Amino acid sequence: MGSRRADVHHSPSTWRQDCPAPASAQRGALVAETAKRILALGDGRLLVGIDGLTAAGKTSFGHELAEFVAASGRPVLRATLDDFKNPWRDRHLYDRESGEGYYRNAYDYASARRLLLDPCRSPDAASCALCGIDPLTQIDHSGERAPLAPDSILMVDGVFAFRPEIDDYWDFRIWLHVDEELSVRRGGERDQDWAGSEAESIHRNRYLVAERLYLDEADPLSRTDVVIDNSVFEAPYVVASS
Repeated sequence: MGSRRADVHHSPSTWRQDCPAPASAQRGALVAETAKRILALGDGRLLVGIDGLTAAGKTSFGHELAEFVAASGRPVLRATLDDFKNPWRDRHLYDRESGEGYYRNAYDYASARRLLLDPCRSPDAASCALCGIDPLTQIDHSGERAPLAPDSILMVDGVFAFRPEIDDYWDFRIWLHVDEELSVRRGGERDQDWAGSEAESIHRNRYLVAERLYLDEADPLSRTDVVIDNSVFEAPYVVASS
């Protein structure tokens, strides 16, 4: 570990979650081992994708990884694909509420490439946007820039992170596994504030249907560097590693 802690730059989105408190020695060791694998890829700019079913714990794991990497002296940028969705004002133009419609139409991959991924991949770029449109407020943050250093590590979490539209950007791919019923239950509980009594139904009939399509069409697990079972927060473990 380096002697000087680097910065972690977060998205300005109101969707942003806090970094969880340390949960267990087992979890801390797994986060550290994963972070060390990423750091071992080299000193240049790196892009890390964190995927998995809804409510698998992707954002929390990304925050934990970011803290460890920043402590080593490497600057980190944290982003989520939820901050790069098509605006709600245009939802009448296409189906976004069925499972297939959500998979096909919810995310704005062109914006994610232009604002975030292409700048991070370009050695000449000095900044990037960590948020397009805030998914809650619908405020456009695309003009707000985060600094890019030559050794920055970008960590992006989100469902469908390994779709063909953006899959080639990643230097390291992480899949967090939870089973479907746990995903629906966790997601339903998490989204009570905005979805109310419909939360579990939305997760089962929209998000889970979309994720099954994704698994069938994109086969993301075949390209991951590590698969981690995150069913028990205090006791995650590696299922597969390449």
